[in-house]
Amino acid sequence: MRSPAVETITSPPDPVRTPAMIGRDEELRTLRGLLTEAAAGHGGALLLHGTAGVGKSALLRMLGAEGAESGFKVLSASGVETELWLPFAALQLLLQPVAHDIKNLPAPHRLALTDAFSATQTEPQIFRVALAVLELLADAFARQPHLLLVDDLQWIDSPSRDVLRFVARRIRDFPVLIIAASRLHSPDPHGQTLFPNLPLQPLGRSAAAELLDAGAPGLSAPVRALILERAAGNPLALVELPKAVPHTPAQLDNLPLTQRLEDAFAARTDSASRECRTLLLALATEPNAPLNRLLDVSSRLSGTSVSVDAVQEAVDAGLVSLVGRTLQFRHPLMRSAIYTRATVADRLGTHRVLAAAMDDTPERQLLHLAAATLGPDEELANRLERFADAALARGKVAAAVPALRQAAELVHDTRRRTGILVRAVELASEINDRIHTQMLLDRADMSELGPLERARLMVVSDKAAFDPDEPHRQIEDMVTTAAGAFDARGADVAENLLWRAAARCFFQDGDARVRAKAAAELERWNPDPDAPHVLTVRAYTEPYRHGAEVLARLDRLEPDVQDGRILHFLGSGAMVMGDLSRAARYLSIAAAAWRSQGKLGLLARSLAGSWPRAYLGQLDRAREESGEGLVLAEETGEWIVWLGMKATGGLVAALRGENDAAARTIRELRAHRLFFGMPFVNVMAQQVDGLLALFDGRTTEAYDLLARAFDPADPHYHSVSRWLLAPDLADAAVAAGTAEQARELLAELPELAGRLPSEMMVVAHAYTEAVLAPDDTAEACYTAALASLPAAWSLSRARLHLHHGRRLRRQRRNVDARNPLRSAREGFERVGAHPWAEMAREQLRAAGEASGRRHANTSEQLSAQEMQIAVLASQGLSNREIGQRLFISHRTVGAHLYRIYPRLDINSRGKLAAALAALRDEQG
Repeated sequence: MRSPAVETITSPPDPVRTPAMIGRDEELRTLRGLLTEAAAGHGGALLLHGTAGVGKSALLRMLGAEGAESGFKVLSASGVETELWLPFAALQLLLQPVAHDIKNLPAPHRLALTDAFSATQTEPQIFRVALAVLELLADAFARQPHLLLVDDLQWIDSPSRDVLRFVARRIRDFPVLIIAASRLHSPDPHGQTLFPNLPLQPLGRSAAAELLDAGAPGLSAPVRALILERAAGNPLALVELPKAVPHTPAQLDNLPLTQRLEDAFAARTDSASRECRTLLLALATEPNAPLNRLLDVSSRLSGTSVSVDAVQEAVDAGLVSLVGRTLQFRHPLMRSAIYTRATVADRLGTHRVLAAAMDDTPERQLLHLAAATLGPDEELANRLERFADAALARGKVAAAVPALRQAAELVHDTRRRTGILVRAVELASEINDRIHTQMLLDRADMSELGPLERARLMVVSDKAAFDPDEPHRQIEDMVTTAAGAFDARGADVAENLLWRAAARCFFQDGDARVRAKAAAELERWNPDPDAPHVLTVRAYTEPYRHGAEVLARLDRLEPDVQDGRILHFLGSGAMVMGDLSRAARYLSIAAAAWRSQGKLGLLARSLAGSWPRAYLGQLDRAREESGEGLVLAEETGEWIVWLGMKATGGLVAALRGENDAAARTIRELRAHRLFFGMPFVNVMAQQVDGLLALFDGRTTEAYDLLARAFDPADPHYHSVSRWLLAPDLADAAVAAGTAEQARELLAELPELAGRLPSEMMVVAHAYTEAVLAPDDTAEACYTAALASLPAAWSLSRARLHLHHGRRLRRQRRNVDARNPLRSAREGFERVGAHPWAEMAREQLRAAGEASGRRHANTSEQLSAQEMQIAVLASQGLSNREIGQRLFISHRTVGAHLYRIYPRLDINSRGKLAAALAALRDEQG
């Protein structure tokens, strides 16, 4: 219960609220429009960004007040520098008004949030927490519209920011608005933006003058002109600098804006009592401490009782406000101003007393002890490392990172410091915390790295990330570093790094020299030839040399279907060699494992199995998985996965006849900064462009586009994946009359197919041999090709039937042409490959057989996510179970089903299975 003394505290009206909105009409229109949309059930999110004092906090306050008046429940939180390293600190603060509803959640969600907010429990996966928050808020949204306001996003801890990003992407069907404010455009240096953004610019000259005159009407002309000049349109400066002029009349001319503002804020405390100043310093040092703890700490620091009178004094001065039982500064600059203006002795003393008062929160206690220490303190560093070990034993990786960061700053030996930082970097990378990973890397002394530490850092640093610059040199550096780690008895790290180097050999199509170097380093280790990472490295590096052996070993392996990591290794190795049926199968099982564990980054990678499905003719599933994978890749920063998913989406759209969508997708793909350094997606983009030209009847252009993918000097060339385009090249060559040129481009295919007998190579060889064959051998070639096609390659089989029928028609054998053309039409309609299905119908009509009306494919009526929901619901899963499977709210599932039923001409969940089955039957 709140104390009576606290109840008597009154807050004066905010003196800057109304004038602070001068000159912000356009921004307010935008925000009010979003608020109106949210009230109508159409959720949204926005990031305000701009320099300190430009008015972000004022806009949030204004919107919060208007939202509350309009019936919104307002949740708010602000980032604090000292809590940047504390996992879920901001999220816990944001959810305080709805925390009582956590107990009503289903057990998995309730436990996820309880563990996240506990200092002693096991730390759950971030995305399990995110889904639990979404469910918590979705239930709250159903009762009342919500407005979530997050200030100083640049100081929000990474797990909280990840949760906000997750929720923001899934609120389109809810009455909720999320507005965040940041001094940075994006707090993520890797370009992972949180929301759509609205930049805040300084006020124009007339608006600045109006704001200054409204707040300080009695200024002399010289002072007024000086403030207008130095404030440069910054609203907070226009409000606060006039209050500081009596204190700093001369110095105002020489200070940078932020320092001027901080000095102006700090100067307002000069006339405050000692007790009030002590209270304010304690609040600046621990901004989210409850009021009773602040009063206790302040009393210990001042040596006398600090009462609620000091709180009222700070409130009356307009420095703080009281929200519930928590004090809050009226502007973030006030906190930093008070803290930086305090003497070093006062700051250290405050940290020490706070540490003594916070023995119930060990991680905060240790952070304050570290902040209270000048110079090395080996004993405290050891305590921090022990705390990190204990946190890791409970699975609380995010809590271990700040402890190790502080420990590193307290040790004297530079080699030990670097070792601690390397460990912290690895842990930050493990939880996909890119911001802290880079911050920690910047603190490490690279000159102190041994071969093992160098390899460990290369795994997680930017040097191990894909970059389009000098890929061959980077691959070579990684191989050399892996060799050093292996020789230093770090086999696990060496294997990890060599696998990453090998992956570059595929994704960036390393040249023969670096491929051979990576393969040779693996051989030097005398590895187990059946080990999954060995098979994968060989598949990535030298598929034409090792392909037959790797495929044979894969045939003999019986991997554990519960081991997602091993299945992902094997599936990715099979994929890059073109063994697509196996790749799709293994990656699907791996994806199920990651999905059940809530590991969304790994799930995004395993959804790369959607790429093989496009060639296998599983277009509906490829569309579903690539769409989901694209969203997850954006959320987890898996940008190489994003490129692959985007390319797959473009390919599937082209094969389905959605030409505009395919062209738009490929334009977006080509615009990505990593595109031109990634031949594996360059060749896919070229394939889509070639197919679109071919379907549009631009046959010569189609051939030229596809032929470029077989030119080693062209950026769209890939030494292995080009063979997926061989059937398309043959099609275009026949249509354009360039069959002889195509045969020359494909001259090495028979030999390479013998060395790498994967499905991709078998199909490429058999298909092109038949389609490009002269008339006198064509029949035998078609018979042989159809017999040799892998069973799962239904799309290629239908295409061969189409070409066979066309050839028979050219020979005026119309009756003989009907059977293969009929098989082609049925095959294309079954998978939804509409451009080719239409070609088959046209050829059948020309052969004297009318085709019936084309039936609508299921996926034409439903989006990719709607299809997933419909299928899962037809299998008997509840809305909550579907939501957990797809990482969306159960209420979102219900909203989708509400839209799905009329499209399938049904009115209940129980009829879904029959409706989907009927559509499949119609398609053959």
